[in-house]
Amino acid sequence: MAPVPPWLEPLLTTAFFHICRIHGDATRSECNMFCLDCHRDAFCFYCRSSRHKDHCVIQIRRSSYHDVVRVSEMQRVLDISGVQTYVINSARVMFLNERPQPKAGKGVAHLCEICGRSLLDPFRFCSLGCKLVGVKRNGNASFSMEGKNNNELMMMERERQVGISSRRSATSRNRMEEANQAEEEDDDFQLRGGLQQDIYPPTPSPPPSNARVRRRKGIPRRAPKS
Repeated sequence: MAPVPPWLEPLLTTAFFHICRIHGDATRSECNMFCLDCHRDAFCFYCRSSRHKDHCVIQIRRSSYHDVVRVSEMQRVLDISGVQTYVINSARVMFLNERPQPKAGKGVAHLCEICGRSLLDPFRFCSLGCKLVGVKRNGNASFSMEGKNNNELMMMERERQVGISSRRSATSRNRMEEANQAEEEDDDFQLRGGLQQDIYPPTPSPPPSNARVRRRKGIPRRAPKS
């Protein structure tokens, strides 16, 4: 089995975003930090400055009540190939653990090999947790950065970009088809309107009436006294 970093499983099982017991009254007292050197409990911003100043620390973030980590932080210490990434708030992130999802519908092209969650791009796993299960179960994946030369890393990045470009192209194509369909419907509506005007001409206005028009008398005035 490929080696697994000693801090990875503690990271995946740690509870985050609770209030620090030491700095509970401070502004940034939320425990969203994890030390890869100590790999113990989560800690807050102030604990990092006092206890983990020279350690390798990553920050955990939240998306839809699930823990995520930035790709830029994780790819420096771990081989994250095969894990689906997402862009959230202009930052590329990945989920730490699998998320519950109803059974995937028909026509889904990409699924997580472990939990069966539908994926946006041709990746193998939906999260770091699912990749960990795949590494332990099958041994055909690895977290180790050793043996990964620059060509392989560039190839993995190229595959990721191809998947993103394909998805964007499909979205643009769908938008163009919807716009063309709307334009055709508008032309068809105008054509039907013109035909309807030809078939049913407008009703002419009635001729003016010859009846005598009664005019209102003026205001009566009294004759001057002689």
